[in-house]
Amino acid sequence: MAIIVQKYGGKSLATPQLMKDVVKRILKNRKPDDQLVIVVSAMGNTTDNLISKSQQITDHPNPREMDVLLSIGEIESTAMMAMAFEAEGVPAISFNGPQAGITTDTRFTQSKLLRINPRRVQEELNIGKVVVVAGFQGVSPNGDITTLGRGGSDLTAVALAAALKAEVCEKYTDEIGVFTANPKLVKDARKINVISYDEMIEMTSLGAKVLQSRSVIFAKKNNVNIRVRSSIIDDEGTLITKEAKEMEKATVAYIIPSKNEAKITISGVPDKPGIAAKVFSALAENEVSVDMIIQNVSEQGKTDITFTVEQNRVKDALKVANGLKTDIGARNVKGDDKIGKISVVGLGMRSAPGVASTMFEALSKKGINIEMISTSEIRISCIIREDKLDEAVQILHDRFQLGTKKMG
Repeated sequence: MAIIVQKYGGKSLATPQLMKDVVKRILKNRKPDDQLVIVVSAMGNTTDNLISKSQQITDHPNPREMDVLLSIGEIESTAMMAMAFEAEGVPAISFNGPQAGITTDTRFTQSKLLRINPRRVQEELNIGKVVVVAGFQGVSPNGDITTLGRGGSDLTAVALAAALKAEVCEKYTDEIGVFTANPKLVKDARKINVISYDEMIEMTSLGAKVLQSRSVIFAKKNNVNIRVRSSIIDDEGTLITKEAKEMEKATVAYIIPSKNEAKITISGVPDKPGIAAKVFSALAENEVSVDMIIQNVSEQGKTDITFTVEQNRVKDALKVANGLKTDIGARNVKGDDKIGKISVVGLGMRSAPGVASTMFEALSKKGINIEMISTSEIRISCIIREDKLDEAVQILHDRFQLGTKKMG
């Protein structure tokens, strides 16, 4: 008897009819001994609509009240999903986050898991019910409703799978799995059959929308296998699991672009100890996350510091930098939001020299200038002009032969 945790997103559940279709599909593919836990997101654009309603009241809603408001969407989905199972003659029960035993800290809108006690979930499974759980939410030690941030339903599903010792956590989407590149950008993008936690963590940190980054980190820590599958087409999808030797055959597995980038340059800064610390401490205090950083070679005691931030934080970053301009003796502060980031990811890069030079040469031959570079053990990222990003994806996908090379 196996416990299977399945997670369905808002697109799959956007209407009552779609929800009924999902339930019929679940029951069609269910094995006789499977015990099912279904984690659901809010239907369609419910969360965005709730946010919009709050903005009609105030531009600065209380975070606690926002969590109470946003939790409504997933609760609606759980009740309706349970009704859909019952309509098919299958006993089911809905739980919100607190009822499912999910306890978080007190940081509203971005809470972190503290513990999960799935006792009630297990009890209902033991008497033959399908358990439908609201994703994205939990309860603080004080008894307040909390939410886990955008994509938090993925984390709910993985955490429940870990707590219940489930056989697998299945994430259902509108794609049949994880591809070598976004198939909407690259026509010959290939589905990857198996991918490691580390590769998936890199991909989600770079902006891949397949899974919430925190959910993959949690899965790795707790050794939870995740399978990304289609909610429409029968396919084995992509298995995300611990690293295996055969995975190293793929030097580069994935090409990912990001348009959510902006660059800040603080020029004419005195080249002395403590300046960089002041800049990045101030950014951290204002909760502006920094990605790439470059400091030029000093000339006549002056240097330039360039760093990248998310595009939606460029105004905040410029405000901080301009506020420090006089204090640190900088000559100028300039922002640039017309950049993009192109990255290649793959386990095989650990033992395959020449990936960086191949990437740089391929871009250079097409006249694409590289402005900044950052690397990790299994990832190389370059900042280029935003209007060259889509072209760069295809160039690198072709150069590393991802459309014809068998993956996974």
